[in-house]
Amino acid sequence: MAGNGIWAKIHKWLALLMAIQILFWFASGLFFAVFPIERVRSEHAIAQPHPAPVALDAAAVGLQRLAVAGVAAGEKVELRSLLGRPVALISPREGRPRLYDLTNGRRLSPIPMSFAARIAEADHDGDVRASRVARIGANDTEYRGALPAWRVDFEDGAGRSLYVAADSGQVIARRSTLWRVYDFLWGLHIMDWRAHEDFNNPLLIAATILGLVIIVTGIILLPSRLGYTGWRRRRRARISATRRGSAAPPA
Repeated sequence: MAGNGIWAKIHKWLALLMAIQILFWFASGLFFAVFPIERVRSEHAIAQPHPAPVALDAAAVGLQRLAVAGVAAGEKVELRSLLGRPVALISPREGRPRLYDLTNGRRLSPIPMSFAARIAEADHDGDVRASRVARIGANDTEYRGALPAWRVDFEDGAGRSLYVAADSGQVIARRSTLWRVYDFLWGLHIMDWRAHEDFNNPLLIAATILGLVIIVTGIILLPSRLGYTGWRRRRRARISATRRGSAAPPA
């Protein structure tokens, strides 16, 4: 009994200490299970692409045009179509990538605000226009990607924002009200309330150990809580009394 009392106190006080965090774990876990990650990432709101293949001969002529113009070489050259035009993204070993229009050799990066808005509108499904465009010069909990970038907001009923990298012209991230709620709950879930990304922080490890202790002590106390310990004690007492009665001499 004394042992059970100690375990009961440990279980009770640890459960009280961890009650709020355990509530956060279960509530956020339920939210994660209900909302598919594809919807959180706004993948369902991406416009269906209309492929515009880059012809190799046109690309070769465009790259030759850049070489003649004295454009510096890069460690990697990526060819793709941007708003229906062939472009080349040249990434040096050090420094920022450079984006060029292969049809005329003109440098496009860093792309201006109006161009970023057009890229975001083409990426967004439906006929919806950008409501606000802002330049991003530092990463935060909502956007961790290439800088500088443009944040393009849409009044689409979902609070959606698209982030377009100024150097590459690519949509790097898609955010929405659902994503922001998800990210907030994720921060509570992993107990990283500032950056929402450190899954190995000491606080989470300590809380998980305490949660494990709560579970183990609960298992230890389970027989007592179900009445098995009391039933076993009463059964032993009856057997002992029966044996004493059988061993007593006749009157």
